[in-house]
Amino acid sequence: MNAIGKIGVVGLGYVGLPLAVAFARKHDVVGFDVSKVRVATLREGHDYTQEISPEELKASKLIITGSVEDLRGCGIIIVTVPTPVDESCRPDFSNLTDACAAIGKVIAPGAIIVFESTVYPGATEEVCAPVIEAASGLKSGADFKLGYSPERINPGDKAHPIEAIVKVVAGQDAATLDTLAELYGSIIHAGIHRASSIRVAEAAKVIENTQRDINIALMNEISKICDLIGIRTSEVLAAAGTKWNFLKFYPGLVGGHCIGVDPYYLTAKAEQMGYHPEVILSGRRINDSMGSYIAQRAVKLLAMAGHPLKDARVGILGLTFKENVPDIRNSKVEDIYRELCEFGIRPLVHDPLADSAAAHRELGLTLADVEAFKDIDVLIYAVSHDFYAALGAPAIVDMVAQNGILIDVKSAMQTAALRSDISYWSL
Repeated sequence: MNAIGKIGVVGLGYVGLPLAVAFARKHDVVGFDVSKVRVATLREGHDYTQEISPEELKASKLIITGSVEDLRGCGIIIVTVPTPVDESCRPDFSNLTDACAAIGKVIAPGAIIVFESTVYPGATEEVCAPVIEAASGLKSGADFKLGYSPERINPGDKAHPIEAIVKVVAGQDAATLDTLAELYGSIIHAGIHRASSIRVAEAAKVIENTQRDINIALMNEISKICDLIGIRTSEVLAAAGTKWNFLKFYPGLVGGHCIGVDPYYLTAKAEQMGYHPEVILSGRRINDSMGSYIAQRAVKLLAMAGHPLKDARVGILGLTFKENVPDIRNSKVEDIYRELCEFGIRPLVHDPLADSAAAHRELGLTLADVEAFKDIDVLIYAVSHDFYAALGAPAIVDMVAQNGILIDVKSAMQTAALRSDISYWSL
């Protein structure tokens, strides 16, 4: 056993599994997850997130367990559980507090508990520490120490693995910070940034995604204005992008469990402090409305073309929250589907990566085979998976009926590939 000692990772999802596998190359690591199915499939060498290959999983020395008791003896425990929002868009800490309660039952004096889950500034010490103290009988800052290191995993991005992304670390005191800098430095070759406090590191995380959310919201609003004017947003952005300091953001659907969620953690904390954020929440409203906007635009285009809504064949390509990942959680494509259903339209939906059972269970829809996409009156190209790029533009165009409509959400297609009878629209 090395000087760092045994490490525990709590939560083996998109964040926790790559982290645990990376640490297991250098350290003794126990990975814990509450899902029996997740534990079983990982032990079989299958990662449904597709972040870790079967070969890499089987070769890893990572111990995968569903028993919290196996975390006993871990001197450092890293928590990577999801932190979503509830139906009112308020922070939901239930996964985090459940993890803290479980950890509290098995930690020993001297342990360091590190959080990577996204929270608002102050939550590690104000929300997590009391739960651990109650479960363990130990005192934060004296008997155990806290740390925070915001996750920077980008699902589906093979060009930027965890080792190649600068890691921010923060500790409850100088000694804890030194230990965590050494720990993460053992696997991160891009460098370590030492934050001055846990709150600074927590704030940095939510601001990273809030900045992206606001910039995408601006592009979505610009796309609506361009549509009213009658010009293509992609052409406008290409022209504007020739200026050296123009920030290259693009319109689109903002879902998932980072950009579409994290800003609500920051605004919740701001409201606790008596400040009502305006720009951040305005951006959230714009981005949350885009699924319905696209669906309504599809209905308008159908009406303008003289297609009876009740007879219209509508197809949606892509269901996951972003390209080349299988995750359907908080996918805004669902909003397109739901809005179309409100008009009496039952669209066909295809996705090469989404799990059909999960789509039926969680969203109540049945995925169709891509072969069913024939004579489609409105084809909505929602998620630009590599699968669709491999199919090729001619195959996608052939899905569209004569005088049909193609809605290319992210302007993924070259308009030169279209038939002259097709009406084309994009954000």
